[in-house]
Amino acid sequence: MLDVTVIEDPEAAAVSLDPIRARLLAELAAGPASAAMLAGQVGLPRQKVNYHLKALERHGLVELAGERRKGNVTERLMRATAASYVISPLALAVVQPDPDRFRDQLSARWLLALGARLVRDVGSLITGAAKARKGLATYALDGEVCFASAADRAAFIQELTAGVGGLIRKYDAPDAGGGRDHRIVVAVHPTLKSPPPAQAPAPAQRQAQAPAGTHAEAAAAAEDQGVPRVPAGGDHRNHGESQ
Repeated sequence: MLDVTVIEDPEAAAVSLDPIRARLLAELAAGPASAAMLAGQVGLPRQKVNYHLKALERHGLVELAGERRKGNVTERLMRATAASYVISPLALAVVQPDPDRFRDQLSARWLLALGARLVRDVGSLITGAAKARKGLATYALDGEVCFASAADRAAFIQELTAGVGGLIRKYDAPDAGGGRDHRIVVAVHPTLKSPPPAQAPAPAQRQAQAPAGTHAEAAAAAEDQGVPRVPAGGDHRNHGESQ
């Protein structure tokens, strides 16, 4: 079972968001179960649970884990294909956020649009890497900082902008024959003191409705390469990720 996967198909997204099916997905993320077992857990008739399981299976959200005999009946044990999911903006392709539509570095909505694009692009890269059976080199830096004042925050952002901008100018080589474009996103936002209530996890697997060429380009970009670690606070990940 994958830890997290991305839904790109609008129909799969709709199926995963149905409250009953989301509950079934949450139960199956904990371990394989039959329709009869789930019926007792969610308080629904077995036939109703079977109906929902078939819909989830059609969209690749659950899969057969095995079978077992119970009296004269053979029960199908189903499991979720992932422990959690992210719905890509591709599921709402015609209205997905476009951070290039307007650019405002101090706008929370622009930051949200950047985050949506990150989900979309990384989701497509994971799909392409899986189809190409290649590793995907990724790196994430996660940390927190407590600013003593608004002036300190403004100074931090000014230095951050100058520092990252200098690195971009130093290493940018648009005319390099064997070069490969990379996107850089740096975000600074207040830390939530009380996280939003957790929703029932609903895994999903099917990924289909991406724009033409997206997954092919993602497959071409997938490669097993190292990314050097940097000594800094926060969470550092340096790995070739094979989905």
